[in-house]
Amino acid sequence: MLAQRTLKSLTKAIGVGMHSGQRVELTLRPAPINTGIVFRRIDLPQPVDIVISAMAVTDTRMASTISSGQAKVHTVEHLMSACAGLGLDNLYIDITAEEVPILDGSASSFVFLLQSAGIALQNAPKQFVRILKPVEVREGEGASAKWARLTPYEGYKLSFEIDFGHPAVDSTGQRVEFDQGLDSYSRDIARARTFGFTKDVEMMRANGLALGGGLDNAIVMDDYKVLNSDGLRYNDEFVKHKILDAMGDLYLLGKPMLAAYSAYRSGHAINNKLLRELLDHPDAWETVTFEDEKLAPKGFASLARAW
Repeated sequence: MLAQRTLKSLTKAIGVGMHSGQRVELTLRPAPINTGIVFRRIDLPQPVDIVISAMAVTDTRMASTISSGQAKVHTVEHLMSACAGLGLDNLYIDITAEEVPILDGSASSFVFLLQSAGIALQNAPKQFVRILKPVEVREGEGASAKWARLTPYEGYKLSFEIDFGHPAVDSTGQRVEFDQGLDSYSRDIARARTFGFTKDVEMMRANGLALGGGLDNAIVMDDYKVLNSDGLRYNDEFVKHKILDAMGDLYLLGKPMLAAYSAYRSGHAINNKLLRELLDHPDAWETVTFEDEKLAPKGFASLARAW
């Protein structure tokens, strides 16, 4: 049986929110089978649980935000991406503020935390959403067009293309394909950092955003070049970060997918719109498990590889 996964023990992190600048503590804890991934706002007078789902996403400006009633958690996508990359099904995430800490701006710190706690197999089959027919969403026309689609694929593969029209970005790789069965998430994707432009950062800060952002947790560019003294971690770090974000956004479905995702200039909003479009078409997907692990697509049985 290809089994569900949780953590062996709890693990903690302390950091600041990218947009709020607030200090926040994160405690990642094991959860029972079929729990899913649950964010718990423990700083509120009465703690509130927010179970991840496509419909729990209430804001996609700058990041993915999930809510339950008035309780919110912002910027969940990097942590969710790490959970997707390691194949975690069940997890409690206790959080002391309304934004996940940005840490180094990538998912690698979350991967390290999760692997340090250890991955435990549970006595229940892992459930997948298998895509049966193409689903697509589009926005804009011509040069402003953006789109994302899911198509049937017996595995999990993502391809992304960017077009920012910026010298520093244009000089790097513009398209990346990542196949979970062939590639290594922790090596190939997890270290790609979020990025921004100085002109946008100044505007965001004037609006109370990006208060915790800086050169230690983001790639920052002026009109011509990367300002970080250590340069880029990958020669295609920008587009790899878009894959990282997409993996986190898509994992908000609540189950891993058997699908090929492809996108052009997509972002958090279109990724969530794609999930909602999928859920609106029950004939486009089915839920499957693998009683024989050998019959599962390559890569899913060994997701928790060490560094």
